[in-house]
Amino acid sequence: MTTILHFGPGNFFRAHLAEYTFDAGGWVIEAVSLRSADVADAFAAHGPSYTLAVQGQEPRQIDVITQVHVAPRDPGAVLARIADPAVTIISATVTEKGYHLDGAGRLDLADPVIAAELTGGPQSLIGYLAHGLAQRSAPVTILSCDNRVGNGRALEAAVRDFAAAAGVEITCDTRCPNAMVDRITPATTEDQIAATGDPMVVPCEAFKEWVIEDRFAGPRPAWPGVQFVEDVAPHELRKLRMLNGAHSYLAYAGALKGHTYVHEAVADPDLRTGVRALMSEAAATLPEVVRAQAAPYADALISRFENPHLNHALRQIAMDGSQKLPYRIVDSLRARGAAASPALVGALRAWVEFCRTETAAGRALQDPNAEALAKAQTDQDFMRVLGAEDMAARLAKS
Repeated sequence: MTTILHFGPGNFFRAHLAEYTFDAGGWVIEAVSLRSADVADAFAAHGPSYTLAVQGQEPRQIDVITQVHVAPRDPGAVLARIADPAVTIISATVTEKGYHLDGAGRLDLADPVIAAELTGGPQSLIGYLAHGLAQRSAPVTILSCDNRVGNGRALEAAVRDFAAAAGVEITCDTRCPNAMVDRITPATTEDQIAATGDPMVVPCEAFKEWVIEDRFAGPRPAWPGVQFVEDVAPHELRKLRMLNGAHSYLAYAGALKGHTYVHEAVADPDLRTGVRALMSEAAATLPEVVRAQAAPYADALISRFENPHLNHALRQIAMDGSQKLPYRIVDSLRARGAAASPALVGALRAWVEFCRTETAAGRALQDPNAEALAKAQTDQDFMRVLGAEDMAARLAKS
């Protein structure tokens, strides 16, 4: 069987890429955890299969992951697998912060993790890829499954920047297609573990979508239902600006109003009106090729958000806001220019007030820029963390 090496063995990966690959047949996945050994130890104790609890469907067993490497335990083994020609696809779900990019979208060489890697051993996805690919001769596809604009190109540029700074040379044919992924996947609860008897159970909604740029260096699984396209950008913007933007708004505004889950927040009349307005404003920024889909897509999103069985926690979505809002909200505002955008501006205001409220209550923000956000005083301070100083004047009018 042909092998995919995947970085980031969390719930979303197991509800999305892993299920798609299981259904395709003929491929296996080796996963890599960059920090925690929890998933690897759980698989070692429990066995390689896990329960996928798809809402409204019978639970199913997914058995496609053959091994989970813990990078800090054996970095050499991870580098060897990256270089191995038996691995033809290397994929990743490491979240936005796992790319260590600066405000311009390039690798931040001053980032503490990246700086440490340049003088020591690899720690991040970027460092491992650069060093591993430098040892590789066979073609390989690097497939990002994270919510970043132009995720494949961003990952490719970051790895090239790291290699140049580290003085290593990558000569193998490396393709990094852009991709858009979608499936709401909440954190696993104790009730779900009790109901299934599986500590590795992954809950998710029935809906799933995957659109990939048709740019592979070698073979790929026959993933059922995946759209292979020339240009992912329109689909990516539709999802980032409408679904992810709406999620972020509900997370911050909903938490401020005392709600816990997405379905509770979207049932709040004020928040429901706000999220509808935000999606309408964002839809006007989309490319013409997908703009006609915006209205039915918005209706479908509301229905997905209303699902009372997922218990998608607002605070799970609220994590790492400084990494998410530039793509989910700020890009839409810039695309709208001078057009009135009260809902999008309101989403920024909700994030600022959420940060202030959490800090005042003595709760640490779950954000890579938590220290700077805790010290922020003015709207300008908060917008500077986002790389969006031009939005401070619009916030002042809100």
